[in-house]
Amino acid sequence: MEELDGKVVLVTGASRGIGYAASIEAAKRGAHVIAVARTTSGLEELDDAIQDLGGSSTLVPLDLRDGDAIDRLGAAIFERWGHLDGLIGNAGQLGVLSPLPHVKPDDFDKVFAVNVTANYRLLRSLDVLLRQADAGRAVFVTSGASRSAKPFWGLYAASKAALDAMVKSYAGEVGHSPLKVNVFNPGPVRTAMRAKAMPGEDPNTLLTPEDIAPKLVDLLSPAVTQTGWLFDANGSSEEI
Repeated sequence: MEELDGKVVLVTGASRGIGYAASIEAAKRGAHVIAVARTTSGLEELDDAIQDLGGSSTLVPLDLRDGDAIDRLGAAIFERWGHLDGLIGNAGQLGVLSPLPHVKPDDFDKVFAVNVTANYRLLRSLDVLLRQADAGRAVFVTSGASRSAKPFWGLYAASKAALDAMVKSYAGEVGHSPLKVNVFNPGPVRTAMRAKAMPGEDPNTLLTPEDIAPKLVDLLSPAVTQTGWLFDANGSSEEI
């Protein structure tokens, strides 16, 4: 599959889990991957893996809570490529599972900073670059928690619901352009975040990031015509 051959794709949270697997998958399909994460060692391992595939990447050690750094990244992409073909907004933070009145303000702010504000800052900085691409595609990783909103999951659920609403609105704003913007729900996946949320769960019963990465990267294809949709790893899809 080479539908991303020669395209430039940015992935956040690329040093492990779903972001790592999606970066590998995008590289396999011919994309140059701009890999963004806080963990330098994880990025270096990713770069080695992509090089082993014969692919290429640009490593960007960056804390997504630093909005000015995101702006600088956007400027650097413009100077080097002049456009951005694909964006995978994968980085996320679980926070604490707790009754809402017990959530500390700092914990609330940190989760929204990564799950919502960082993605807004990415869109603010990368919008022009995505529109400059022949078939710009952006997809953000959401969660079923945004709709189920189970007790004790209020903080994480609210952040993902806010992300969904923001993406839906933005998709409508760019609806008459070639740019398509969607969200992807990976479902239960064997990641560090899932292990933290479900410590008693047998990880061997879950899909791996490598299992679902192809479905996520599929949403960067120029063949995708939907915008403002929710795609699920089980194959279902609907408007947000």
